[in-house]
Amino acid sequence: MGAGDVIAQQLVERRGLREHHGKRTLKMVAIGCCFVGPVVGGWYKVLDRLVPGATKAVAVKKMVLDQGGFAPCFLGCFLGITGAVNGLSVEENWSKIQQVRAASRAV
Repeated sequence: MGAGDVIAQQLVERRGLREHHGKRTLKMVAIGCCFVGPVVGGWYKVLDRLVPGATKAVAVKKMVLDQGGFAPCFLGCFLGITGAVNGLSVEENWSKIQQVRAASRAV
């Protein structure tokens, strides 16, 4: 996640090295190491136990479970943690989660 933040700041936002927000990158590294990595890694282990095998049908079943069940829950938790780490109040955080939820339904 740290590499993704560096790419976002340098290639997308075009901040340059002098304007790079190192603290933001460190926050993303911490979230990746302490939350995203362990949770997603654990989920894939559970998913492999729930739906064993390596056929195309198994892959589709895993994708449906992942995107239909895990992803919405994970996204809400990720946004909540990211907002809290960035200093959002509970109300601001909830509002942001609702905005993302509404935008994802529109797609």
